[in-house]
Amino acid sequence: MATEDLEELPGVGPATAEKLRENGFDGYQGIAVASPAELSNTADIGESSAADIINAARDAADIGGFETGATVLERREQIGKLTWSVDEVDDLLGGGIETQSITEVYGEFGAGKSQVTHQISVTVQLPSEHGGLEGSAMFIDSEDTFRPERIDQMVKGLADEVLEDTMVLHGVVEEPEDADATDEALLDDLVEVMLDNIHVAKAFNSNHQILLAEQAQELASESQDEEFPIRLLCVDSLTAHFRAEYVGRGELADRQQKLNKHLHDLMRVGDLHNTAVVVTNQVASNPDSFFGDPTQPIGGNILGHTSTFRIYLRKSKGDKRIVKLVDAPNLPDGEAVMRVEEDGLMNE
Repeated sequence: MATEDLEELPGVGPATAEKLRENGFDGYQGIAVASPAELSNTADIGESSAADIINAARDAADIGGFETGATVLERREQIGKLTWSVDEVDDLLGGGIETQSITEVYGEFGAGKSQVTHQISVTVQLPSEHGGLEGSAMFIDSEDTFRPERIDQMVKGLADEVLEDTMVLHGVVEEPEDADATDEALLDDLVEVMLDNIHVAKAFNSNHQILLAEQAQELASESQDEEFPIRLLCVDSLTAHFRAEYVGRGELADRQQKLNKHLHDLMRVGDLHNTAVVVTNQVASNPDSFFGDPTQPIGGNILGHTSTFRIYLRKSKGDKRIVKLVDAPNLPDGEAVMRVEEDGLMNE
């Protein structure tokens, strides 16, 4: 991301530059994708001045114009694929969860949504040869679902070869020959390191959740020069607070407007920092449905249009879960089966 002096932009003095940096606009690229109204409120300037600053930032960052399909293809080659740790599901998703996209995972209670967010908070830290992104994770928790004990189980449930290579990656051992997946002390050290790489924030209401998403942009930006930059942002659950606080049709428009802004804040984290954004969503039952599954995700068309990938989880026999790809821009719909076990998400 461009980090040139913001004061080089027209109309940006030291005071304005400081306000922009305090609100997470520390580079040309972040300013270039902002709206005039957003920048105006942030820096306490007029909208016309904000528009001039944004246009200058777009020129400096060389974004915002037309480009060829070949250029788009070249840029998409930088997109990472994060393993779900289940082969059949990774195949369904074309290799895994994409960075620079929002992936929505919805299903009824007990379907395994929080299991997924815990699992990918582990796999994002794995070496690239094992489907990881060699990065760290952010976790916005709105339903009190994050459990470090579950991370412990999932780390120790990894295959021995993956564990040993991950020990080397995270500096738990200095030499590959020192790595031992059966050494309890080394395993405990690895769990501690990986928990340190998961930044958790509990959201107490929808306004706090929106604020945390804005803070996530700043944290992701600051992490890009670190050894393990932010490569995953999980929100579990995206809609719980909005659903509880905005009740009835009279408040539906306000709810959807705030949810829309929240989603675009999340999308910006993914776009600017090559981060995978995964949100879980609650469901409702449609009583008018006489045929098929009556389960419908919350959030309406705004969430449906903003999510790049939509995945429906549903229960099956015992520990089995059905993973259904409902919508994707470049993949066919399909289903896969996984198991939720003590060691994490497993192949059938």
